Amino acid sequence: MNHSGSFFGLCLLLLNGVFGAGTEEVKSVSVMEGDSVTLNTDITEVQRDDLILWMFGPEETRIAEIYNQIIKYFNIEIFSERLQMDSKNGSLTIRNIRTEHTGLYKLIISSRGTSYKRFNVTVYARLPFPVITSNSSNCSSSSSRCSLVCSVLNVSDVTLSWYKGISVLSSISVSDLSISLSLPLEIQCLDDSYSCVVSYSFTNRTTHLNSDDLCHTCSAVAQRSSFMMVIAVTLALLAAIALVVGLMCHGRCKHSGEKVKSRDEEVNYAVTTFCALQRTDIISADHTVYSTIVT
Repeated sequence: MNHSGSFFGLCLLLLNGVFGAGTEEVKSVSVMEGDSVTLNTDITEVQRDDLILWMFGPEETRIAEIYNQIIKYFNIEIFSERLQMDSKNGSLTIRNIRTEHTGLYKLIISSRGTSYKRFNVTVYARLPFPVITSNSSNCSSSSSRCSLVCSVLNVSDVTLSWYKGISVLSSISVSDLSISLSLPLEIQCLDDSYSCVVSYSFTNRTTHLNSDDLCHTCSAVAQRSSFMMVIAVTLALLAAIALVVGLMCHGRCKHSGEKVKSRDEEVNYAVTTFCALQRTDIISADHTVYSTIVT
């Protein structure tokens, strides 16, 4: 395969001071690690004799080109088959991009004239989804309130925010350093319109609140408190009822004992009196018999 034409064209461009002019606009491109990014040439269609050349880094290392409508990739280890050129317009796609692919990309378009572009590509670390947890230590005594915390670990150049619908309730930002962020929020339970968002300037990750899963903690605490109070009141009432019933039973038993004792004494007196009368009657009867015999 003959690429002498592309090399000759590149030499002419260098001699004409294309890269020394420094007047071209640099387009900034931000992308998250693991995603794909496409650097566009803004060409409608590559012609047969066109030269489309992509270079990377401060040393302007050639990484891909189209010449005579033939695509060629140069053996650059850090890209490891991640590059793909569009045969129709010459745009360059970097698949599964990594942080080491951050840098300056230069494009030379040699057709009837010569044009060039520069892209300053910044690759950011993969953005994690924020995690929403229930802050049970600050649980409200009322079941209608719920205390939450949104957290994200090991991030830099991000903003962490609480939203209600599309309105920002609170936010916190960090730059440069890789740290962990947390943002508290107290809300009304049974309201799922809240979400936590961690964002770069060009993309974000959102976690929506599910109040049924997270706000039950405060409600459960309140329910347990109410349940324990009901149990305590019920036990107190039962104890009071048992005490009253016990006192009543004790009073009745004591009163019945006194009545039985009085009746026993009266019966004893009656029997004693009855026995005395009986003896008198018997003696009188004996006396009458003896009187009849003497006559």
